[in-house]
Amino acid sequence: MSRTDTPDPVTWTLSGFGDEIGPDPEMQFAVLQALGARHVEVRGAWGTNVVDLTDEQVDSLAAALERWGMGVSAIASPIGKVSIVGDPEDEARRLARAITVAHRLGARYIRMFSFYRPDGMSAQDVRDPVLKHISVLARSAEREGVILVHENEKDIYGDIPERVLDLIESVSSDALKVAWDSANFVQVGVAPFTDGYAMLRPHLEYLQVKDALAATGEVVPAGEGDGELLQTLTALRDDGYTGFASLEPHLALGHALGGFSGPALFGRAARAFTGLLDTIGVATA
Repeated sequence: MSRTDTPDPVTWTLSGFGDEIGPDPEMQFAVLQALGARHVEVRGAWGTNVVDLTDEQVDSLAAALERWGMGVSAIASPIGKVSIVGDPEDEARRLARAITVAHRLGARYIRMFSFYRPDGMSAQDVRDPVLKHISVLARSAEREGVILVHENEKDIYGDIPERVLDLIESVSSDALKVAWDSANFVQVGVAPFTDGYAMLRPHLEYLQVKDALAATGEVVPAGEGDGELLQTLTALRDDGYTGFASLEPHLALGHALGGFSGPALFGRAARAFTGLLDTIGVATA
């Protein structure tokens, strides 16, 4: 390298949960583009969850994406966000639908979870059925050429780093990776970077962006909570991460099936996150 050469800047691809902005995809895309994002994570449109969209709605969504020049970072499915004692065939059917939508919208990743455990049952009690069910889902993903990214979520099997690692290593599929969510780790008493980063980094494929306060569990913009976001982002930069960073702010409402922020709070969340990236020299595209 000559004296005049400078290293290429590190760039991550900015995305966000469109339905956190509003139910209308046109509004979702307008706000995302105003914030510098050219991708959307599809969890819902027109008030309907992505796995419940009709073929006609999926076609309409695909046409809107094309008009706006937007890509899809992931299908934010609710797969595995149900009790482990339910019918596993239900999740297999929902995955099949999510895969169909992913192919139609050009998405490589499908978000999923590792099942709620019933009251009175420990994580160890449900480990075997969880691994069995997710192994079946992962094999389907392998056949269809998509990657499942597991989001850590409170009260599911993979809620803390050790069980996320157990899940990924036990299923042992190239179609099952980690979607990292700092806020969710905080809400189960984990210091995300301190307790989990080194353990899970080899499997970390997708970054979901939100933060939370340890004392209350309240979700806050990136860098304003106890999610160790700056340490995590810096380490990802140094490790050569070049993937998606998907905003999931939950600043107005959070519930079992998702959350909502609205355009203004979504913008606040985006500016907080990109401000952190600016301090460590990471750009977004």
